[in-house]
Amino acid sequence: MDVEQQFNLIAAEYDANRRKFIPCFDDFYQSTTELLAGNLPAPRRVLDLGAGTGLLAYFWYQHFPAAEYLLVDIADEMLKVARQRFAGLANVSYQILDYAEALPVQHFDVIISALSIHHLTDEEKERLFSRIYAKLPSGGLFVNYDQFCAEQPQINAWFNACWEKQLRASGLTEKDIELWQERRKLDKECSVEAEVAMLQAPAADFREVKCLYSCHKFSVIAAIK
Repeated sequence: MDVEQQFNLIAAEYDANRRKFIPCFDDFYQSTTELLAGNLPAPRRVLDLGAGTGLLAYFWYQHFPAAEYLLVDIADEMLKVARQRFAGLANVSYQILDYAEALPVQHFDVIISALSIHHLTDEEKERLFSRIYAKLPSGGLFVNYDQFCAEQPQINAWFNACWEKQLRASGLTEKDIELWQERRKLDKECSVEAEVAMLQAPAADFREVKCLYSCHKFSVIAAIK
């Protein structure tokens, strides 16, 4: 069974729900990754922070199958799914780790993350971005695919209301919606503008930072060292 078949078999339920929770799924994950991959030299090492079931890493793997991937997550159950997704691949490894406290000892050419960093406070984000910067070579890339708030309260309320309306129309059950509402209480979103400023601050000091994609609550920010 090849990786594509493993992906479809193991991750179908997870990714079906992910598509429902992220109305802009294809552009958010795939189109943005295609843009980056089409303009990057092939990385040797890729780190995925908060990798979960390995969904984002899989999109990168499609473009760079020869790279070494390290998938990091605090939840072992999520990484168990990732291990099944990439079963038999010697160039994909896993580490249970709270990346808010420390990063792996290795250095990486590309560091990626999806829908994870918004669970950190702004102070934790700033410390993380400084550590990420230190793990990259000159020209190295950090990409955060994440959930953000609008700086303007009224517009943020519009985004939140639109998102809930989309979820209710997606086929999710009322129980799914209730669980989502509970999870949302743990979110510590910042705005895209605030995160760009953090990445350009002296503690991180990435030389180029750009929001590559944005649709309501979901944006992708790239930072080049």
